[in-house]
Amino acid sequence: MAETILIVEDEPSLQETLTYNLKKEGYIVESVGDGRSALESARRLKPDLIVLDIMLPEMDGFEVARILRKEMTTSILMLTARDDEIDRVVGLEVGADDYLTKPFSMRELMARVKAQLRRTRLLREEMGNAKSADIPHEKLTFDTLIIDLTRREVTLDSEVVALKPKEYELLLFLAEHRRQMLTREFILERVWGWDFIGDSRTVDVHVRWLRQKIEKDSASPVRIVTVRGGGYRFEG
Repeated sequence: MAETILIVEDEPSLQETLTYNLKKEGYIVESVGDGRSALESARRLKPDLIVLDIMLPEMDGFEVARILRKEMTTSILMLTARDDEIDRVVGLEVGADDYLTKPFSMRELMARVKAQLRRTRLLREEMGNAKSADIPHEKLTFDTLIIDLTRREVTLDSEVVALKPKEYELLLFLAEHRRQMLTREFILERVWGWDFIGDSRTVDVHVRWLRQKIEKDSASPVRIVTVRGGGYRFEG
């Protein structure tokens, strides 16, 4: 079954170009030109991927991503018109999975799209296998923090912790390497994949999100600690 992509871009020529090229690759594509229409279309379509421009009428891409991230786990690829670090960081903080700076080549866009969709497929397969497997749950337990590998679920003090897919993958990776110092570059390669085009700030942002959810005091973390000049270490 063809995967569905929602394009949110207010520049008509770019919107048309993106739509044409993605359809040529066999995807089902819908495009809109403003933030409010993006919310309506995303809720109706439940697409496999959203290509989202930052500068939009009605509502900017940051706000659209912030709202949608609370409602769904769909991958979001953000487009920014400036090579500005603050845009990239804010985009990641509101829930974008990847970002691309304009102007970009269609080849690069296609590579990013395929990478995000591939990760989505793998995640769905893993979740499907876990649900159908008639085996005891495999768990990693760290006092009151429990990572259920079979259910892909994390609980803290018997309460389920709401994690985005990449947050879960990062936490699991850190937990599997307990008390080992892991560099940001190593984490980025192993959790996001060698084909991810981003920098180590991506890791920092996701670690901050995790700390806010699993640490008693995220400002003084004891589970995920920073190794000065090195990276991170999971203490459990």
